[in-house]
Amino acid sequence: MIREPVVAGQFYSADAKALRQNIQSYFKTPDLLIEAKAIVAPHAGYLYSGAVAGEVYSAIRLPKRFIILGPNHTGRGEALSLHPAGDWRTPLGLVSIDEELNARLLAECSRLREDRAAHLREHSLEVQIPFLQMLVAEFRFAAICVGTTDHSALTSLGHALARVIQSSPEPILLVASSDMTHYEPAETAARQDQHAIDRILAVDPDGLYRVVIEKDISMCGFAPTVAALTACRELGATAGKLIRYTNSGCVSGDYHSVVAYAGMAVV
Repeated sequence: MIREPVVAGQFYSADAKALRQNIQSYFKTPDLLIEAKAIVAPHAGYLYSGAVAGEVYSAIRLPKRFIILGPNHTGRGEALSLHPAGDWRTPLGLVSIDEELNARLLAECSRLREDRAAHLREHSLEVQIPFLQMLVAEFRFAAICVGTTDHSALTSLGHALARVIQSSPEPILLVASSDMTHYEPAETAARQDQHAIDRILAVDPDGLYRVVIEKDISMCGFAPTVAALTACRELGATAGKLIRYTNSGCVSGDYHSVVAYAGMAVV
């Protein structure tokens, strides 16, 4: 079964040629590619967050296997939803779900459920795919939609991710999809987001969980990021790198109510 794109023509161009040109314009040429265990990348419309996502993806030495985790904006489906086998379509073509990786994830995480409903209208994972299509030939991926903020569930998922990656004969990159503060003045957003960014760069999943809750930071993908950081910590990650931070006001000119975006690597 093919998952059809739901935000092509809205969040990014539905025309393949225009989409390639847009994404290519977002890429940077780094002095040295980063060897990362995970990245955090935004998922807004490319007009607003594409430059951040493009700079992150082009800064990383990318493998051919990925586990992409994003928040559940629609409320549909299971709490931890793994997209079943099949292909995902974007204007750039078809990409296949990694069936072997899915099987390993299900075996290692008892809370994970195969479920299409959570993914049917969800954009946070979809918008990552075209960047990978531009940079990696014939990659495979698993897609997990995180619809819970239960700490024990996120920790359990994180440990399972680590076990799957440790047992894989090929490298696997974790991609946590998240925007940062929503609909606050730019100065407030930057101040709030710095608390979360500091915890991510310290590879501190429990600290990120606490600070987001305590300071009411509207980071929509903090739950998948907590799971990814838990895995990274178990895999030996010691630090993160902030690649770019910006907000929607830099495009719209409205700095009174912004959505902020951060691109980070965990190494």
